Amino acid sequence: MDHSADAHRTDLMTITRFVLNEQSKHAESRGDFTILLSHIVLGCKFVCSAVNKAGLAKLIGLAGETNVQGEEQKKLDVLSNEVFVKALVSSGRTCILVSEEDELAIVVEPSKRGKYCVVFDPLDGSSNIDCGVSIGTIFGIYMIKDHSEPKLEDALQPGKDMVAAGYCMYGSSCTLVLSTGSGVNGFTLDPSLGEFILTHPDIKVKKIPKKGKIYSVNEGNARNWDAPTAKYVEKCKFPKDGSSAKSLRYIGSMVADVHRTLLYGGIFLYPADKKSPNGKLRVLYEVFPMSFLMEQAGGQAFTGKERALDLVPKKIHERSPIFLGSYDDVEEIKALYAEEQKA
Repeated sequence: MDHSADAHRTDLMTITRFVLNEQSKHAESRGDFTILLSHIVLGCKFVCSAVNKAGLAKLIGLAGETNVQGEEQKKLDVLSNEVFVKALVSSGRTCILVSEEDELAIVVEPSKRGKYCVVFDPLDGSSNIDCGVSIGTIFGIYMIKDHSEPKLEDALQPGKDMVAAGYCMYGSSCTLVLSTGSGVNGFTLDPSLGEFILTHPDIKVKKIPKKGKIYSVNEGNARNWDAPTAKYVEKCKFPKDGSSAKSLRYIGSMVADVHRTLLYGGIFLYPADKKSPNGKLRVLYEVFPMSFLMEQAGGQAFTGKERALDLVPKKIHERSPIFLGSYDDVEEIKALYAEEQKA
């Protein structure tokens, strides 16, 4: 790569320009989605700045409260949630919001209502803040038919009905990965410009191998797994077909683990187990957005029973097992669950 030439590029595809280009392909578009996305991007920039100076600004440590999931809240959790709620409400394009940090869905006041429902985890992996591991924001966007009278049911739609999903990862660089239903694109924040620049165009099948060399799972829970998960992980470590064993890579921050899986291929597993029989990851704002992105990139997402995006949640903080990644890797785990059901 010619870095010197890259440094002097003047034709930069910013995320705003990219979304405006997409908007121009739809004659009926009035720009509402573009405005909503610009507010999400602003929230990501704010949180990125806060994460970068967390230690200096005394934002590390506990806020002294627990969230609706029973998890101890970090100061940055609370700040990030406030930032995104205010950014989304002030866009004037949302009518109902679901956040990991709030027990109830937020219904936007009538004067600021729009046609979108946004589900989000403002700071996923926040238990890793103190040790500098990559963390991130995950979001999914639905369109609501009747936004004048939003109801809780409007947020309880299957993942396949999402119009867009994405995440922003705060790590060695700030990376925003987005899909509006026609492929996946990655943007990196250029701090000198304050803009997200397209750096990973069209993350699709050609770049996510049909079968990967990496598996990602918390093996500390192995004794509590069901038989198909245990068999699959055993197969990864000790393949009987003469192929090389897969490498284990597990960060413990969903955004970082899924980001690596998107770029390098392989499989990410968070199965149900004896301790968490319904799985641990939340359906609306973790499982659905990441499954949406993985399918758009040519991979698959499976719950152990069905395609993840076909799941219809009954509660806003419902949990589910999830297996997502390269197409053939997920096919293998699906086959093991099918065998188990027959038996």
